[in-house]
Amino acid sequence: MAGRSEHVAMKPAWRCRTCGIAWPCSAAKLRLLGEYRGRRDELIEHLRQVQAEATEELTDLHGGTPPGNLTERFTGWAQAR
Repeated sequence: MAGRSEHVAMKPAWRCRTCGIAWPCSAAKLRLLGEYRGRRDELIEHLRQVQAEATEELTDLHGGTPPGNLTERFTGWAQAR
C-alpha cells in the first residue's frame, strides 16, 4: 500500500525492515493477528514454519551456532492465554 510502512523481516538478520527490532515486532504481530483472525491454529502453523526458516538463517549468520530458543519470539506470543 502506498505510504504505508510494512513491518516485514529483513533476512537473514530477522529484524523489522521498518523499526529495526527483532521480528516479529509489535506492528507485525498485530497485522498477523488481524490477517489470521479466527484461525489461530493456522497462524501458529505459519509462525512455526517462519521460525524454522529463521533458525536456519540465524544459525548460518552466526557461524553455525544456533540461536537461543526462538519459540517465545515466533510462536509463544500467539498462543491462547
